[in-house]
Amino acid sequence: MSNLSERLAARRQAEAAAAAAAAPAAPAAPAAPAAPAPAAGAPPMGDMTLPPLPPVAAPAAPKAPAAKAAPAKASSSPLQDRRGPASTESGGKRALPAKGADRIEELKASVHAELLRQLGPQLYDSNLEQSELDQKVRAALADVLAKQDRPISASDRQQVTSEITDDILGYGPIEPYLRDPDVSEVMVNGSHNIWLEKKGRLVQADAIFQDEAHLRRTIDKIVSRVGRRVDESSPMVDARLPDGSRVNAVVPPLAIDGSCLTIRKFAADPLTADDLVRFGSFTEKTKAFLDACVRGRLNIIVSGSTGAGKTTTLNVLSSFIPADERIVTIEDAAELQLKQEHVVRLESRPSNIEGKGAVTIRDLVKNSLRMRPDRIIVGEVRDASALDMLQAMNTGHDGSICSLHSNGPRDTLSRMETMVLMAGMDLPIKAIREQVASAVDLIVHQARFKDGSRHITHVTEVERMEGDIITLQDVFVYDHSAGFDADGKTLGGLKSTGLRPKFLEKMAYNNVTVDPRIFTAGGF
Repeated sequence: MSNLSERLAARRQAEAAAAAAAAPAAPAAPAAPAAPAPAAGAPPMGDMTLPPLPPVAAPAAPKAPAAKAAPAKASSSPLQDRRGPASTESGGKRALPAKGADRIEELKASVHAELLRQLGPQLYDSNLEQSELDQKVRAALADVLAKQDRPISASDRQQVTSEITDDILGYGPIEPYLRDPDVSEVMVNGSHNIWLEKKGRLVQADAIFQDEAHLRRTIDKIVSRVGRRVDESSPMVDARLPDGSRVNAVVPPLAIDGSCLTIRKFAADPLTADDLVRFGSFTEKTKAFLDACVRGRLNIIVSGSTGAGKTTTLNVLSSFIPADERIVTIEDAAELQLKQEHVVRLESRPSNIEGKGAVTIRDLVKNSLRMRPDRIIVGEVRDASALDMLQAMNTGHDGSICSLHSNGPRDTLSRMETMVLMAGMDLPIKAIREQVASAVDLIVHQARFKDGSRHITHVTEVERMEGDIITLQDVFVYDHSAGFDADGKTLGGLKSTGLRPKFLEKMAYNNVTVDPRIFTAGGF
């Protein structure tokens, strides 16, 4: 025998002949064939021996071809047998979830289609209350599932109900994460790549959209509720959810790997100053000082990087404003959650499909001056509106607050200068700096640390001009000397520098005084 295949063929023929000879002797009961002799089977080739083939059952009638085919079904080749049963079993386990997932997806598709056919236009009826729509959808869903002829387990029924309800009433696979209080941000980088921010850390979500079309439907549902649109002609949009959460969406052709959706969540009950003290964002002394600064009608800028918590700090500072003052808020997407009764909220508007009708932050700041505001709060200054904000602060609207992106207190002033120059007025730098030094009293700078925590790192007074430079004086500074614990959590805190700010006199004119012990150097 020259090769393995010929030896196998000879072995099968010998076994078939033995089975045919034994069949007439005992036709009623199957006879186990004798173990094949090594000489008749396959001699060893090198150090490799063939494993024994499984027993061959005797056929009912002496038909050689049938007896020949039986072993072939039991084992296709000895090389496959050598892999052992574990490989076949593991392959089966890998196939089962895919098969189950396909069955669930098929069931979801059929139930979803039937649900849309039954409810139809009611899903988009603006006169229908959300609670009533929720009841109708759940009732129709239970009815459709009850009529399904295919068997479905309780767990699969619950999964299908949850996913279809989230898709119709909510925002599909990201809906559970929007309800999760531990998730602060949801980032969708294409239909099959979803990330979350939990406690300041990025983790990948165990969920996907079905395809790009499913993701685009979800984005359209979000932006259409606030009168915005997103398509190829306008592929970027800022919007908000009903609870105030900030939404940014970018679609192809700008987003190369599929549509991108970023949702910055805001709690239904906004964080208070006491919450920030408990989290370690600032201390009791800093809280008392900032409370006095807001009541003393100082002009304040909240600065920091993306995700540093500027909007939360802006909300907290706004909560210190007395209830008998008229507040006008101006934002790109309304995010502030003020608790005072006398609040006027304004929101900018992008241009329409013809490129007309845009209303910018700058337009709203100009208009707010005609609305008799006691306080003007701008959610974020990022363009030429900085000039109008400085004009407002310098024309009797003390106590105004705004936020902007920067890396530190000194950089905050540099960015303010740059944004004023964007107005195209061709003003000299010294004139701009004099306006800034006259208008701004205090800079509150915030940062997000490596451990995911957010802290106020500088509370800095803007003093006056000395030559061509605006002088700054730190009142509170974050002390990093304590280092980090074993889990990487920072152990530092805000410390007073011991310096008394010059604007205490301005606060005294508004009948607000500060306990001098606040400025005692050292201590957290």
